[in-house]
Amino acid sequence: MAHETASVSVGVFMDLLNQFSTEFTTNSPIWVVVWVYFMTAILTLAVPFSFPYREARWILLGLVLGMIGTIAAFAWFGFTRLTGLGHIVFWTPTLIYMVTVRGRGDYEKTLFSKWLLLGAFIIGASLLLDVIDALRWLLGERGPIKV
Repeated sequence: MAHETASVSVGVFMDLLNQFSTEFTTNSPIWVVVWVYFMTAILTLAVPFSFPYREARWILLGLVLGMIGTIAAFAWFGFTRLTGLGHIVFWTPTLIYMVTVRGRGDYEKTLFSKWLLLGAFIIGASLLLDVIDALRWLLGERGPIKV
């Protein structure tokens, strides 16, 4: 019974992910699509860094939770300016953690340190865009995003 429930939950999540992907690529300006693919490529490097660095495992967890939170926001609100709410909730503490880890100096002049800096910049820029969108939603732009 538990296996069936888990299969249904994964199936529902995958359906939502497919719906989100379609809405995103159809209704976002090309620069946003390019930005998200670039961001994904860089942040996915958390996976190989997670083998030698415990800190990268925590960062990877925050990144995955941000993705799940974004899909949850999409499920609740549709493809609106509030879709980035999952990023705001989970990536804010992830960004703070990344900056704190990098500031310790243990990783100075390592590839991991360089990735932390680039990843922090990318997450910070993404959060800025997400916060702007959330503010626009709060100010009344609640309809679906359409290009």
